[in-house]
Amino acid sequence: MKYDYLIAGSGLYGVTFAFRAKQLGKKCLVIDKRPYLGGNVYCENIEGINVHKYGAHIFHTSNKEVWKFVNSIVEFNRYTNSPVANHKGELYNLPFNMNTFNRMWPDVHTPAEAQARIEEQKAEAVAALNGQEPQNLEEQALCLVGKDIFNKLIKEYTEKQWGRDCKELPAFIIKRLPVRMIFDNNYFNDKYQGIPIGGYNKLIEGLLDGIECKTNVDFFNSEYKDWQKYADKLVYTGPLDEYFGYKLGKLDWRTVSFKTRIEDIPNYQGNAVINYTSHNEPYTRVIEHKHFEMFGQAIYDCPKTVVSEEYSTEYKEGMEPYYPVNNERNDKLAEEYRKLAEQEKNVIFGGRLAQYKYYDMAPIIEQVLNIKNI
Repeated sequence: MKYDYLIAGSGLYGVTFAFRAKQLGKKCLVIDKRPYLGGNVYCENIEGINVHKYGAHIFHTSNKEVWKFVNSIVEFNRYTNSPVANHKGELYNLPFNMNTFNRMWPDVHTPAEAQARIEEQKAEAVAALNGQEPQNLEEQALCLVGKDIFNKLIKEYTEKQWGRDCKELPAFIIKRLPVRMIFDNNYFNDKYQGIPIGGYNKLIEGLLDGIECKTNVDFFNSEYKDWQKYADKLVYTGPLDEYFGYKLGKLDWRTVSFKTRIEDIPNYQGNAVINYTSHNEPYTRVIEHKHFEMFGQAIYDCPKTVVSEEYSTEYKEGMEPYYPVNNERNDKLAEEYRKLAEQEKNVIFGGRLAQYKYYDMAPIIEQVLNIKNI
């Protein structure tokens, strides 16, 4: 049977594309090498809790059309992302706001006092550079927020994320740091945010309704590698360099791993996400999954909870690639691969892996909705 599209990968790009193609009367086949569909938004149900198997996924957007689109598939709840930072037992609200500043400096109570304290410390950092531009992430961050916030909430957390000293990381990684002079713990500035009621699997199932799918099928190690036999066009969502057999060299990635466990209590940490910002703990954050979808009494009606420790590591063969490493080498190599991709006839390269760019979920969906000719 000939398809209009073979879609390699069932992450958000692939499934949204399949949904739009079906709406337009196109026939699609979606394949995925994992035993389930959904890419990294896949949820595993444990003790009645939807566990974000590949890390916390919080949908947020200011695009009304994107918000209407996802809610037309499944209703989203009112979850608001308000992470907390734990530095050696001291708890700070994120992003940096008046609650953070009062906890950091107990004598600071007003926005004017907080601004003055930060400006004083920023001036120290700028003076230490003697007129030079910041040469690394540490110098850049110190010039943005000063030493106290940097040392407690940025330095060691960033070093765990990247596996390198802040002095060895380029300044451009931190172009800005959100500083809010209000008592508001909402992490995002976007107008809309939430989690699909019933979990992300509901969103994936809705988008793929009526579309043929095959799991446990690796594009490169299956008959579908010769995709022209099966479809007029290919939508490829895997790693960009892998498509071309790594012929220009391998792109670098950072990855994360998780240690997930069941706790025999209804409420472990009182929040969905707590970042651990010191080297005292090897993990970067702890996720308590029930808080994404259970609120108020519902938290206690579910007698157990599931938590995941998240560890940031260097990518090795066989691991899941997560984050592009945007240094000079990788940026240049990725651009060379993108030029090759432009020459591929009837192939669409979509999503984080195939474009070697980090995307939140909403921009991926927006990208697909904006494709004019499907």
